[in-house]
Amino acid sequence: MTPRQPRRPRLTEDDREIGRLAVPAFLALVAEPLFLLGDAAVVGHLGTTELAGLGIAGVVLQTLVGLCVFLAYGTTAGVARQVGAGRRDAALAQGVDGLWLAVAIGVPTTVVGIVLTEPLVAVLGPGPAVAEQAETYLRIALLGVTPLLLMLAATGVLRGLQDTRTPLVVAVVGNVVNLVLNVVLVYGVGPVPRLDIAGSALGSVLAQVGCAAALVVVVVRAARREGSSLRPDLPGIRTAARAGVPLLVRTLTLRASLLVTTYAVVLSAGAARDDAVPIATHQLAMTLWGFLAFVLDAIAIAAQALTGRHLGAGDTAAARAVTRRMVAWGVASGVLTGLALAAASPVLGVVFTSDDAVRDALVPVLLVAALGQPVAGVVFVLDGVLIGAGDGRYLAWAGLAVLGGYAPLVLGAAVVTDDWVGGGLPWLWVVFILVFMGGRFLTLTRRAAGDGWLVTGATR
Repeated sequence: MTPRQPRRPRLTEDDREIGRLAVPAFLALVAEPLFLLGDAAVVGHLGTTELAGLGIAGVVLQTLVGLCVFLAYGTTAGVARQVGAGRRDAALAQGVDGLWLAVAIGVPTTVVGIVLTEPLVAVLGPGPAVAEQAETYLRIALLGVTPLLLMLAATGVLRGLQDTRTPLVVAVVGNVVNLVLNVVLVYGVGPVPRLDIAGSALGSVLAQVGCAAALVVVVVRAARREGSSLRPDLPGIRTAARAGVPLLVRTLTLRASLLVTTYAVVLSAGAARDDAVPIATHQLAMTLWGFLAFVLDAIAIAAQALTGRHLGAGDTAAARAVTRRMVAWGVASGVLTGLALAAASPVLGVVFTSDDAVRDALVPVLLVAALGQPVAGVVFVLDGVLIGAGDGRYLAWAGLAVLGGYAPLVLGAAVVTDDWVGGGLPWLWVVFILVFMGGRFLTLTRRAAGDGWLVTGATR
């Protein structure tokens, strides 16, 4: 007799749909930071001063644009609800309102940013030579803020329409164009003059304008097919803005928590022989944590789109069922990324630095981060579920509560960790995982277990 083969677990329809949305979303998320990486690869060959100036300008630019991520998240949830309710024309109308809101935020931000370029750079405290390069780059790069916000809003519309492939294609093409333009404009080719760091900023802006135009054209064509108006609708824009406020607060609490963590590391590093070692180690660990977050955030994007659609259709049972499946995906992804991070921890330091002290300090921190990956998997997924449900107000209050509890604890730990076994940095990461990620885990799972987020209908 032929021995029976073990049965393979069958993929459910929910699994296939999650994968269809999450895989392209992950690839697009990975492509996004390549804009600045492409700039860094080209500008780095100009000199250390230019590269440092790019780094300073990049922090300012990423902060300004990062605070507006609600344009993508809020639009995804609202559009998906309308799609679930069978109101595709209303979904596209709401998406167009999101595009106009992006313009309404982007244009004044650009003007104010250009006027305040010098003080914005000065806040970060670079020397005169680095500041000059940063200001040159930032003044030009700020012209790309409105296109970047349009990209966020249009991507949110397409995700709400259950399309994550189009943003992926645009992101890949945009990165290739950005790299080519950077080389041509920075160093000069043929009749094109050499522009140095200004050429890098100009190349990125041109690529961002192209990406924004491509995404907006896709949304506009879809709106025309459905007969949706393309004119700005002030009540709709105000509604989109109000819906974005809680998500903005949520984002601010997350960024504040990460800033507090970095400050705690700097505070604890003051007692070290070489304070650069723990700070550099923390930066590398946080960079790797952020990269792994792309895997988990891709499932969260699928959660936003699917949750909004099911609640728009009035199907709370389907919303709960797909949430359970996505949580399982989050846990599985967290376990896999955690195991991979733990296994690679002894060698990852070699990739990023030649400093033996940083390499040795990085291993225990990455092991702590690896243990936190399954928790992060649940946190990211449920965050996406509640965003998709339009439960931004709860997320804002929960974020404030977690920040209020975490900040004093991690700062207090920074004062005493020098006397703890193994040094301070690994223990600060233990506090980060247990208190910050643990606090988010408790607030999100508690909400998901109840019925307060299960509000059905085309609008919340």
